[in-house]
Amino acid sequence: MKIIVLGAGAWGTALAVSAQRTGHQVTLWARDVALVQTMQTRHENLRYLPGVVLPDGLSFSATPVNLLNAGLAQADLVVIATPMAALRQMLTAVAACRAPVAWLCKGFEAASSEGFGLLAHEIQAQVAPDLRAGVLSGPSFALEVARGQPTALVAASVHTSVRSALVAAFHSPTLRVYANEDIVGVEVGGAVKNVLAIATGLCDGLQLGLNARAALITRGLAEMTRLGLALGAQATTFMGLSGLGDLVLTATGDLSRNRQVGLSLAQGHNLSQATAALGHVAEGVYSARTVVQRAAQVGVEMPIAQAVVALLDAQLTPVQAVAALMGREPTQEQAVQAVLT
Repeated sequence: MKIIVLGAGAWGTALAVSAQRTGHQVTLWARDVALVQTMQTRHENLRYLPGVVLPDGLSFSATPVNLLNAGLAQADLVVIATPMAALRQMLTAVAACRAPVAWLCKGFEAASSEGFGLLAHEIQAQVAPDLRAGVLSGPSFALEVARGQPTALVAASVHTSVRSALVAAFHSPTLRVYANEDIVGVEVGGAVKNVLAIATGLCDGLQLGLNARAALITRGLAEMTRLGLALGAQATTFMGLSGLGDLVLTATGDLSRNRQVGLSLAQGHNLSQATAALGHVAEGVYSARTVVQRAAQVGVEMPIAQAVVALLDAQLTPVQAVAALMGREPTQEQAVQAVLT
């Protein structure tokens, strides 16, 4: 297959490396000409994925965004690997593409004066409705994928051809790709888990113990599921890779940027200090407020996400945020299938 990956951050680079090693013809695109030149000469993405040797045969491009369509005509698959903030621009740029298109970003678009922030498939419906498109998601750290360590992902789309293309492109002896029609559930899981990982990092940073961590993850899964069902997702999706799987990885793994934000806030750093130290985007920081807004819009209660927003806005200290959650009125636990009742 001829695959074009638009975005040379850690995750885009890792998937490009994985697909090239599997035998596909891959081009990795970046808007930064200097980054492309460095990857060509050093065979390494020093900025986003240092220590990983880029395989021979991997091609690179820095074609201007407004000229991308000319280079996509021969592609069998186009993968958008930019952060959520750039997805609208990238979808607009590839709107005429005839090949399947998939995005990797997880989160909600920032809310605007025109309304609430959107999930990725909702953005696509606005700016590129004719695309055959979907999402590749699931519990995955870029470094481990680039190293060839075992990983499982989910290819979600309403289009069979998109799901099939993603499986054909990325399924390998070290990377399993499962097809799923529930793009809403997969995207909600990928967005909300980032917010919950901040809360879990906070919990661990305050040394509240493993009991507290387990409680946050479990109740966070219930919040995620409530929102997903209200937006039209299937309950079973949240018990799979893009729900429970991605939540556990991001909430407990030390490579998680969102978890690192929570740890840093627990140590007394402010939000600017916490994010500056990362060097990469932590999508949960940008999605938290929109998650809460969308939940309120559909009448879904999300106390953990609300506490994270208050923490990020410096309305609560870390200790106060935990106290607010522990001080809520008693309630009855419900099974995942009944979280909306």
